[in-house]
Formats: sequence, structure tokens, C-alpha cells
Amino acid sequence: MIEFGLIIRALLRHKMAALILALQIALTLTVLVNAVFMIQDRQASMQRDSGVNEQDTFYLTSRVFAPDYDHLSEIPKDLDLLRHTPGITDAVYINSVPLSGYGGYLRLQLQPGKDQDTIIAGHYLSDDHVLNTLELELVAGENFQPEDVLVQDSNSARQPAKIIISQAMAAQLYPDNWQLALGAFVYVNETVPLRITGIVKTLQGAWHFWDQVEATAITPVISVSDSGIYLIRTEAGRRDELMPEVEALLAHSNKNRIIRSVTTLQDTRTESYREHNATNKILMLVIVTLVLVTAFGIVGLATFGINRRTRQIGTRRALGASKGQIMRYFMIENGLITLAGITLGCLGAVALNIYLVQTFAMTPVTPNLLLYGAISVFILGQLAVLYPARKAALISPATATRMV
Repeated sequence: MIEFGLIIRALLRHKMAALILALQIALTLTVLVNAVFMIQDRQASMQRDSGVNEQDTFYLTSRVFAPDYDHLSEIPKDLDLLRHTPGITDAVYINSVPLSGYGGYLRLQLQPGKDQDTIIAGHYLSDDHVLNTLELELVAGENFQPEDVLVQDSNSARQPAKIIISQAMAAQLYPDNWQLALGAFVYVNETVPLRITGIVKTLQGAWHFWDQVEATAITPVISVSDSGIYLIRTEAGRRDELMPEVEALLAHSNKNRIIRSVTTLQDTRTESYREHNATNKILMLVIVTLVLVTAFGIVGLATFGINRRTRQIGTRRALGASKGQIMRYFMIENGLITLAGITLGCLGAVALNIYLVQTFAMTPVTPNLLLYGAISVFILGQLAVLYPARKAALISPATATRMV
């Protein structure tokens, strides 16, 4: 059996090379763990359910340029035209689009008054067709009724009597039991009461990076302006077919406006998370580069050690050491260096993660990820040294003698 003392003494005689490799392994583990953690964190964000039927839904912007355009009469006409178009399941006029970066928000409080705690929610303004158009899942309460809907100018101060909120919003209002939110009153503008008449399972807001993206609210208001959004859900599989038809239909129905920005919700999601995708690709490139550099570093150091100790290896072979013993020697030597690097790397990974948590409000790295990272780096080290160790095992006593 290989004596560890012999290996340790050999490492101490050439400690600089071993130290450099251990530091390289430590750096690799530090970056590897945190890079994988960041990739997983971004991937989890990108895979969150928006609560909306994205596959069959698109939206467009109607930009009015006529000064005497009658929004209050034209918008209901547009909605009636869209809802009776073959292939369209439902349509709404809306102020916000999930994950688009374009939308509104409001502050809710459980008690009236200036000094009350408020919770910010992503805000959707639409009518009683909004749940069906977005295909939201109502988990408690009921939808708006047509008589609940206010159609008014965006500058109007009138407020509706009802509000529908997401389950995440309900959980923030009533942390112990979100169901208590149903039927309760919340207040906007400090004193205006709105009764919660419905709760939907999931509805994300307009900004994916917002920590309140899951906390949303819908009020039954069509708030008209010169630039409005129509959001349309089609029958399954007919979205792409109907998009140009709907654009032409609305453009021809009224010449005093421009129809533009016809976009699917799937494209909106892709665009919204474009930076996340790009960052993940960069992090993957960093991981691959570090792994390759570390692997080549291990191979290079092991090869250098073998070339330097060819005579010693040959002597041991002459004294009866088997090829397996020679290979085991170098693999154990590398394993000890790798373990030292892993120890430093774990400390570095935790320190870097603490910095990321404090600076960017990220969640702490899990112990499992550290463990898997350490195991992966150790396996990498053993695989990388396998070829040089095998090469060392093939050195014959005669070859060593000739090099004296």
C-alpha cells in the first residue's frame, strides 16, 4: 500500500507547484458553485408560471392620432368586433401586459389612513372578460359583473367598488390564511375602499425582475387613452393565423388610428428574459473554460512531475512496484492536492455567495450544491490525472536506467 508520508514529503519538496494547482482548483470550485447557483436561480425565474395562456394570446397597441376621437364609444365597438370574430375566444382592453415591462401598480392597505402599512401590487385595469381572456384560474370568489365596470378617461378620479387579487397578494395581506382575504376590504389612495370579490391562483405583473411580480390586482375599469392595448386570446392553434387578420380588421374599422406592436405573449416572455438567457450562456462558457483550464493544469502538473521523477519511478518498478501501484501513487497525490483545493474552494464559494446575497438579495447557496460541486471537482481531478498516471506506470526500469 502506498505510504501517505512518502506522498506528503514529495509534495512538500515541490510545494509551490502543488499550491498553485490547489489554488486553481479552489478558484474553479468557488466560481463553479456560484455560477451554477446563479444559472439555477435565473432558470427558476424564467420557468415561473405567469398564470396566463401564453400559447394562444397576443396583444397590440392602438395609437389614436385624431384629436376628436371618441374613445368611450369606439373601444366598446372594437371589443364587440373582436369578440365576434371567428377564431377569437375573447378580448379585452387592458393597461398592463404580463412580463412586458409595460404596466401599472397600486398601493393597498387593510386599514384607511395615512400612517397605515401598504403593499404594492401590479395593477391590471380591464373589464369582466379579463379572467376568460387571460384564462386565469379563479380559486375563490367570483368574477366581475358587467355592471361593475367603469369606462372612463384615464384622468378620472372615480374608483370601482370591487377588486380581484392574486393568491400571492392575498397571502401578503393575510399571511396566516390567504382565504380570509375574500370579502375583506382594502383601501387605495389611503381612504377609498375596495371589496375583494375574487382571488386568482396566479397572475404575474409587468416586471419579471420585481420582487412583487406575483402580487397583482385587477380592478373593473376601462381607462381610455390615446394609446391603448387590446389583448386577444384565440382558439388553440389559431393565434399566428389570426394576428395579421386582427391587425387589418382594426386598422380598417377606423382610419383615425395606427395599429402597431402586434406581439405574442410567448415572444414577450422571450424578450423579457433575454438578459437572463444571455447571462446563463456566459456563465456556462465560464464554467466550461474553468473546467478545461483546471483539467489541463492537472494534466500538465502531473506530466511535469512524472518527467522530473522518471528515474525514481523506474527504480520503484525495478524494486517490484506494479503498474497499479505507480498509478495509485499519482492518483492519491492528485487527490490530496484536490482535497486541499476543495477545502479552500468551499470557503471561497460560501464567502462569494454571502457577498451576492447581501449585494443582490439572492438566496443562499444550498449545502447540496456545495457537496455536488466538491464531488464534481474531485472526479474531474481524478479523470484528468488518469492519463499521466497511466503514462508513468508504463515507464520501464531499463528506460529509467538509460536516463541516469
